[in-house]
Amino acid sequence: MSTIKKSMLTGLLVALAAMALAASMVPPATAAGFKKEYKLQVNVGPSFYWGIGATKFADLVRERTDGRINIKPYFGSALLKGAQLKSAQMVAKGVIDCAYESTINVSPVIPEANIFHLPFFINTFENLDRMKAGQSGQAVFAAMEKVGLKPLAWAENGFRQVTNSKRPIEKPEDLKGLRIRVVGNPLFMDTFRQLGADPVNMNWGDAQTAFQQGVVDGQENPVGVLIPVQIHQYHSYATMWNYLVDPLVIYWNRKQWKAFPADIRKAIRESAEASGRFEIALCRAGLDGDKSLTVLKNDFNYTMAVPDPVAFMESRGMTVSFLSADQVKAFADATAPVLEKWAGEIGTDLVEKARADMAR
Repeated sequence: MSTIKKSMLTGLLVALAAMALAASMVPPATAAGFKKEYKLQVNVGPSFYWGIGATKFADLVRERTDGRINIKPYFGSALLKGAQLKSAQMVAKGVIDCAYESTINVSPVIPEANIFHLPFFINTFENLDRMKAGQSGQAVFAAMEKVGLKPLAWAENGFRQVTNSKRPIEKPEDLKGLRIRVVGNPLFMDTFRQLGADPVNMNWGDAQTAFQQGVVDGQENPVGVLIPVQIHQYHSYATMWNYLVDPLVIYWNRKQWKAFPADIRKAIRESAEASGRFEIALCRAGLDGDKSLTVLKNDFNYTMAVPDPVAFMESRGMTVSFLSADQVKAFADATAPVLEKWAGEIGTDLVEKARADMAR
Protein backbone atom coordinates (compact mmCIF):
# COMPACT_ATOMS: atom_id res chain seq x y z
CA MET A 1 0.00 0.00 0.00
CA SER A 2 1.38 3.41 -0.95
CA THR A 3 2.18 6.06 1.61
CA ILE A 4 -0.62 8.27 0.22
CA LYS A 5 -3.19 5.47 0.56
CA LYS A 6 -1.97 4.68 4.08
CA SER A 7 -2.38 8.36 5.01
CA MET A 8 -5.88 8.48 3.54
CA LEU A 9 -6.89 5.30 5.38
CA THR A 10 -5.46 6.60 8.64
CA GLY A 11 -7.28 9.89 8.19
CA LEU A 12 -10.55 8.07 7.48
CA LEU A 13 -10.18 5.90 10.59
CA VAL A 14 -9.42 8.96 12.73
CA ALA A 15 -12.48 10.74 11.32
CA LEU A 16 -14.72 7.74 11.98
CA ALA A 17 -13.38 7.43 15.52
CA ALA A 18 -14.04 11.12 16.12
CA MET A 19 -17.59 10.78 14.81
CA ALA A 20 -18.21 7.77 17.07
CA LEU A 21 -16.84 9.66 20.06
CA ALA A 22 -19.01 12.67 19.29
CA ALA A 23 -22.10 10.49 18.98
CA SER A 24 -21.37 8.85 22.32
CA MET A 25 -21.15 12.27 23.94
CA VAL A 26 -24.63 13.37 22.77
CA PRO A 27 -27.02 13.31 25.76
CA PRO A 28 -29.52 10.43 25.56
CA ALA A 29 -32.49 12.83 25.45
CA THR A 30 -31.10 14.67 22.43
CA ALA A 31 -30.18 11.44 20.71
CA ALA A 32 -33.74 10.18 21.18
CA GLY A 33 -35.19 13.35 19.70
CA PHE A 34 -36.45 14.84 22.96
CA LYS A 35 -36.34 18.58 23.53
CA LYS A 36 -33.76 20.01 25.89
CA GLU A 37 -36.55 21.67 27.87
CA TYR A 38 -40.32 21.29 28.03
CA LYS A 39 -42.06 24.49 29.07
CA LEU A 40 -44.74 24.20 31.78
CA GLN A 41 -47.24 27.03 32.21
CA VAL A 42 -48.10 27.76 35.86
CA ASN A 43 -50.36 30.64 36.81
CA VAL A 44 -49.06 31.29 40.33
CA GLY A 45 -45.67 31.59 42.01
CA PRO A 46 -43.58 28.68 43.33
CA SER A 47 -44.56 29.25 46.99
CA PHE A 48 -48.27 28.63 46.41
CA TYR A 49 -49.56 25.06 46.85
CA TRP A 50 -50.34 25.04 43.13
CA GLY A 51 -46.74 26.06 42.37
CA ILE A 52 -45.35 23.48 44.80
CA GLY A 53 -47.37 20.81 42.99
CA ALA A 54 -46.00 21.93 39.62
CA THR A 55 -42.44 21.70 40.93
CA LYS A 56 -43.22 18.22 42.24
CA PHE A 57 -44.47 17.20 38.80
CA ALA A 58 -41.29 18.42 37.09
CA ASP A 59 -39.08 16.67 39.64
CA LEU A 60 -40.95 13.37 39.35
CA VAL A 61 -40.84 13.40 35.55
CA ARG A 62 -37.10 14.05 35.54
CA GLU A 63 -36.56 11.24 38.04
CA ARG A 64 -38.85 8.70 36.37
CA THR A 65 -37.49 9.33 32.86
CA ASP A 66 -33.84 9.23 34.01
CA GLY A 67 -33.38 12.82 32.89
CA ARG A 68 -34.65 12.29 29.37
CA ILE A 69 -37.62 14.63 29.88
CA ASN A 70 -36.79 17.90 31.61
CA ILE A 71 -39.75 20.13 32.45
CA LYS A 72 -39.17 23.75 33.44
CA PRO A 73 -42.08 25.44 35.26
CA TYR A 74 -42.66 29.05 34.18
CA PHE A 75 -44.38 30.60 37.17
CA GLY A 76 -46.65 33.63 37.27
CA SER A 77 -47.90 33.02 33.71
CA ALA A 78 -44.50 34.23 32.50
CA LEU A 79 -44.95 32.46 29.16
CA LEU A 80 -48.24 34.27 28.63
CA LYS A 81 -47.13 37.67 29.96
CA GLY A 82 -50.01 37.47 32.42
CA ALA A 83 -52.68 36.51 29.85
CA GLN A 84 -53.53 33.40 31.83
CA LEU A 85 -56.81 32.70 30.03
CA LYS A 86 -54.85 31.86 26.86
CA SER A 87 -52.99 28.89 28.31
CA ALA A 88 -55.17 26.24 26.68
CA GLN A 89 -54.86 27.86 23.24
CA MET A 90 -51.08 28.12 23.51
CA VAL A 91 -50.64 24.50 24.60
CA ALA A 92 -53.03 23.28 21.89
CA LYS A 93 -50.96 25.16 19.29
CA GLY A 94 -47.71 23.72 20.67
CA VAL A 95 -46.31 27.14 21.57
CA ILE A 96 -46.21 25.88 25.16
CA ASP A 97 -45.63 22.18 25.83
CA CYS A 98 -47.74 21.57 28.92
CA ALA A 99 -49.61 23.25 31.76
CA TYR A 100 -50.51 22.78 35.42
CA GLU A 101 -53.64 24.84 35.05
CA SER A 102 -56.92 25.88 36.62
CA THR A 103 -60.28 24.90 35.16
CA ILE A 104 -61.12 28.60 35.43
CA ASN A 105 -58.37 29.45 32.97
CA VAL A 106 -59.25 26.71 30.47
CA SER A 107 -62.97 27.51 30.56
CA PRO A 108 -62.83 30.04 27.66
CA VAL A 109 -61.78 27.12 25.41
CA ILE A 110 -63.40 24.30 27.38
CA PRO A 111 -66.81 25.63 28.53
CA GLU A 112 -67.53 22.22 30.06
CA ALA A 113 -64.97 23.09 32.75
CA ASN A 114 -67.49 25.55 34.17
CA ILE A 115 -69.37 22.56 35.60
CA PHE A 116 -67.12 23.05 38.65
CA HIS A 117 -67.96 26.75 38.90
CA LEU A 118 -71.74 26.62 39.26
CA PRO A 119 -72.58 28.47 42.50
CA PHE A 120 -73.29 26.34 45.56
CA PHE A 121 -73.55 23.22 43.39
CA ILE A 122 -70.77 20.93 44.67
CA ASN A 123 -69.98 22.15 48.21
CA THR A 124 -67.98 19.14 49.52
CA PHE A 125 -64.73 17.33 48.79
CA GLU A 126 -66.67 14.07 48.47
CA ASN A 127 -68.90 15.52 45.73
CA LEU A 128 -65.88 16.97 43.96
CA ASP A 129 -64.03 13.64 43.99
CA ARG A 130 -67.09 11.82 42.65
CA MET A 131 -67.37 14.29 39.79
CA LYS A 132 -63.69 14.15 38.83
CA ALA A 133 -63.80 10.34 38.78
CA GLY A 134 -67.22 10.18 37.14
CA GLN A 135 -69.02 11.02 33.91
CA SER A 136 -68.74 14.79 34.35
CA GLY A 137 -64.96 14.68 34.83
CA GLN A 138 -64.62 12.40 31.82
CA ALA A 139 -66.68 14.84 29.75
CA VAL A 140 -64.30 17.68 30.59
CA PHE A 141 -61.29 15.54 29.61
CA ALA A 142 -62.98 14.47 26.36
CA ALA A 143 -63.64 18.12 25.47
CA MET A 144 -59.97 18.91 26.04
CA GLU A 145 -58.91 16.07 23.72
CA LYS A 146 -61.07 17.52 20.94
CA VAL A 147 -59.16 20.81 20.90
CA GLY A 148 -55.67 19.28 20.88
CA LEU A 149 -54.93 18.86 24.58
CA LYS A 150 -54.04 15.68 26.47
CA PRO A 151 -55.32 15.79 30.06
CA LEU A 152 -53.20 13.66 32.37
CA ALA A 153 -54.47 14.10 35.92
CA TRP A 154 -56.45 16.27 38.30
CA ALA A 155 -54.96 18.54 40.92
CA GLU A 156 -56.62 21.29 42.92
CA ASN A 157 -56.68 24.91 43.91
CA GLY A 158 -59.56 24.34 46.29
CA PHE A 159 -63.00 25.59 47.26
CA ARG A 160 -63.11 29.35 47.00
CA GLN A 161 -63.92 31.36 50.12
CA VAL A 162 -64.77 35.04 50.51
CA THR A 163 -62.92 37.58 52.66
CA ASN A 164 -63.59 41.26 53.25
CA SER A 165 -62.76 44.26 55.42
CA LYS A 166 -66.30 45.30 56.36
CA ARG A 167 -68.35 42.58 58.08
CA PRO A 168 -69.00 38.84 58.45
CA ILE A 169 -70.84 37.38 55.46
CA GLU A 170 -73.38 34.88 56.73
CA LYS A 171 -76.47 35.62 54.63
CA PRO A 172 -76.97 36.92 51.08
CA GLU A 173 -77.91 40.40 52.30
CA ASP A 174 -74.46 40.78 53.85
CA LEU A 175 -72.91 41.07 50.40
CA LYS A 176 -75.10 43.92 49.21
CA GLY A 177 -73.07 46.91 48.15
CA LEU A 178 -69.65 45.33 48.73
CA ARG A 179 -67.05 45.67 46.00
CA ILE A 180 -65.54 42.20 45.56
CA ARG A 181 -62.51 41.38 43.44
CA VAL A 182 -63.22 38.26 41.32
CA VAL A 183 -61.50 36.42 38.49
CA GLY A 184 -62.48 37.37 34.95
CA ASN A 185 -64.93 34.53 34.39
CA PRO A 186 -68.44 35.89 33.59
CA LEU A 187 -70.01 33.13 35.69
CA PHE A 188 -68.25 34.54 38.77
CA MET A 189 -69.38 38.06 37.89
CA ASP A 190 -72.98 36.90 37.49
CA THR A 191 -72.91 35.11 40.85
CA PHE A 192 -71.80 38.14 42.85
CA ARG A 193 -74.13 40.51 41.02
CA GLN A 194 -77.01 38.16 41.81
CA LEU A 195 -76.06 38.44 45.49
CA GLY A 196 -76.13 42.24 45.34
CA ALA A 197 -72.35 42.78 45.38
CA ASP A 198 -70.36 44.86 42.93
CA PRO A 199 -67.86 42.40 41.35
CA VAL A 200 -64.72 43.86 39.84
CA ASN A 201 -62.09 42.03 37.79
CA MET A 202 -58.48 43.10 38.33
CA ASN A 203 -55.08 41.46 38.62
CA TRP A 204 -53.77 40.63 42.06
CA GLY A 205 -51.20 43.44 42.20
CA ASP A 206 -53.87 46.05 41.52
CA ALA A 207 -56.24 44.32 43.94
CA GLN A 208 -53.77 44.60 46.82
CA THR A 209 -53.45 48.34 46.22
CA ALA A 210 -57.24 48.63 46.01
CA PHE A 211 -57.61 46.80 49.34
CA GLN A 212 -55.12 49.12 51.02
CA GLN A 213 -56.87 52.21 49.68
CA GLY A 214 -60.32 50.90 50.61
CA VAL A 215 -61.49 51.05 46.99
CA VAL A 216 -62.29 47.32 46.96
CA ASP A 217 -63.81 45.65 50.02
CA GLY A 218 -63.17 41.95 49.49
CA GLN A 219 -62.16 39.04 47.29
CA GLU A 220 -62.67 35.29 46.78
CA ASN A 221 -59.95 32.63 46.72
CA PRO A 222 -59.08 29.22 48.19
CA VAL A 223 -57.12 29.03 51.44
CA GLY A 224 -54.11 27.81 49.44
CA VAL A 225 -53.97 31.36 48.07
CA LEU A 226 -55.18 33.23 51.17
CA ILE A 227 -52.30 32.00 53.32
CA PRO A 228 -49.37 32.84 50.97
CA VAL A 229 -50.78 36.28 50.07
CA GLN A 230 -51.30 37.03 53.78
CA ILE A 231 -54.89 38.09 53.30
CA HIS A 232 -55.04 39.04 56.98
CA GLN A 233 -53.07 42.17 56.08
CA TYR A 234 -56.11 43.48 54.21
CA HIS A 235 -59.23 41.74 55.54
CA SER A 236 -60.66 40.98 58.97
CA TYR A 237 -63.45 38.59 57.93
CA ALA A 238 -63.43 35.25 56.13
CA THR A 239 -66.45 33.11 55.27
CA MET A 240 -65.87 29.42 54.58
CA TRP A 241 -68.82 28.86 52.25
CA ASN A 242 -67.38 26.56 49.53
CA TYR A 243 -69.44 28.45 46.95
CA LEU A 244 -67.56 26.88 44.06
CA VAL A 245 -64.37 24.94 43.47
CA ASP A 246 -61.27 25.42 41.37
CA PRO A 247 -59.81 22.05 40.25
CA LEU A 248 -56.54 22.03 38.35
CA VAL A 249 -55.74 19.89 35.31
CA ILE A 250 -52.26 18.76 34.31
CA TYR A 251 -52.22 18.55 30.52
CA TRP A 252 -49.91 18.31 27.50
CA ASN A 253 -50.01 19.21 23.83
CA ARG A 254 -51.82 16.22 22.33
CA LYS A 255 -49.75 15.92 19.14
CA GLN A 256 -46.49 16.01 21.08
CA TRP A 257 -47.88 13.56 23.62
CA LYS A 258 -48.78 11.00 20.94
CA ALA A 259 -45.22 11.17 19.56
CA PHE A 260 -43.66 10.15 22.88
CA PRO A 261 -42.65 6.48 23.30
CA ALA A 262 -44.95 4.42 25.51
CA ASP A 263 -42.48 4.30 28.41
CA ILE A 264 -42.18 8.09 28.44
CA ARG A 265 -45.94 8.55 28.35
CA LYS A 266 -46.30 6.12 31.26
CA ALA A 267 -43.66 7.92 33.33
CA ILE A 268 -45.18 11.36 32.69
CA ARG A 269 -48.74 10.23 33.40
CA GLU A 270 -47.76 8.50 36.65
CA SER A 271 -45.79 11.60 37.67
CA ALA A 272 -48.82 13.78 36.95
CA GLU A 273 -51.07 11.53 39.03
CA ALA A 274 -48.64 11.45 41.95
CA SER A 275 -48.05 15.20 41.92
CA GLY A 276 -51.80 15.80 41.65
CA ARG A 277 -52.46 13.63 44.69
CA PHE A 278 -49.71 15.47 46.59
CA GLU A 279 -51.01 18.89 45.57
CA ILE A 280 -54.62 18.06 46.43
CA ALA A 281 -53.47 17.04 49.90
CA LEU A 282 -51.66 20.37 50.27
CA CYS A 283 -54.83 22.29 49.44
CA ARG A 284 -57.06 20.23 51.75
CA ALA A 285 -54.66 19.99 54.68
CA GLY A 286 -56.40 21.06 57.86
CA LEU A 287 -59.77 21.28 56.10
CA ASP A 288 -60.64 17.56 56.00
CA GLY A 289 -59.61 16.55 59.51
CA ASP A 290 -56.33 14.63 59.53
CA LYS A 291 -56.90 12.87 56.19
CA SER A 292 -54.72 15.02 53.94
CA LEU A 293 -52.13 15.71 56.63
CA THR A 294 -51.72 11.93 56.96
CA VAL A 295 -51.37 11.49 53.18
CA LEU A 296 -48.64 14.14 53.10
CA LYS A 297 -46.76 12.59 56.01
CA ASN A 298 -47.05 8.90 55.13
CA ASP A 299 -46.97 9.01 51.32
CA PHE A 300 -44.74 12.01 50.64
CA ASN A 301 -42.76 12.56 53.87
CA TYR A 302 -43.98 16.16 53.84
CA THR A 303 -44.92 18.35 56.80
CA MET A 304 -47.14 21.39 56.29
CA ALA A 305 -45.81 24.75 57.42
CA VAL A 306 -49.42 25.79 58.13
CA PRO A 307 -51.26 22.59 59.09
CA ASP A 308 -54.44 24.42 60.17
CA PRO A 309 -55.26 27.36 57.85
CA VAL A 310 -58.35 28.41 59.81
CA ALA A 311 -56.47 28.58 63.10
CA PHE A 312 -53.72 30.48 61.29
CA MET A 313 -56.13 33.14 59.99
CA GLU A 314 -57.73 33.44 63.42
CA SER A 315 -54.29 33.83 65.01
CA ARG A 316 -53.75 36.79 62.72
CA GLY A 317 -56.87 38.50 64.01
CA MET A 318 -59.41 37.37 61.41
CA THR A 319 -62.97 36.32 62.22
CA VAL A 320 -63.68 33.08 60.35
CA SER A 321 -67.31 32.06 59.83
CA PHE A 322 -68.56 28.61 58.83
CA LEU A 323 -72.06 28.45 57.36
CA SER A 324 -74.71 25.99 58.49
CA ALA A 325 -76.63 23.88 55.97
CA ASP A 326 -79.57 26.30 56.17
CA GLN A 327 -77.31 29.30 55.58
CA VAL A 328 -75.73 27.62 52.54
CA LYS A 329 -79.23 26.87 51.22
CA ALA A 330 -80.13 30.56 51.48
CA PHE A 331 -77.16 31.43 49.24
CA ALA A 332 -78.01 28.57 46.87
CA ASP A 333 -81.59 29.76 46.58
CA ALA A 334 -80.45 33.33 45.97
CA THR A 335 -78.10 32.27 43.15
CA ALA A 336 -80.44 29.68 41.58
CA PRO A 337 -81.10 31.92 38.53
CA VAL A 338 -77.35 32.01 37.81
CA LEU A 339 -77.09 28.23 38.07
CA GLU A 340 -80.06 27.79 35.74
CA LYS A 341 -78.66 30.24 33.19
CA TRP A 342 -75.21 28.66 33.15
CA ALA A 343 -76.54 25.11 33.13
CA GLY A 344 -77.95 26.02 29.73
CA GLU A 345 -74.59 27.47 28.63
CA ILE A 346 -72.62 24.43 29.79
CA GLY A 347 -75.19 21.84 28.74
CA THR A 348 -78.02 20.45 30.82
CA ASP A 349 -76.89 16.91 29.96
CA LEU A 350 -73.50 17.58 31.58
CA VAL A 351 -75.19 19.08 34.65
CA GLU A 352 -77.32 15.94 34.98
CA LYS A 353 -74.21 13.78 34.69
CA ALA A 354 -72.65 15.81 37.52
CA ARG A 355 -75.75 15.37 39.66
CA ALA A 356 -75.67 11.62 38.98
CA ASP A 357 -71.98 11.49 39.90
CA MET A 358 -72.60 13.27 43.19
CA ALA A 359 -75.53 10.98 44.01
CA ARG A 360 -73.42 7.85 43.74
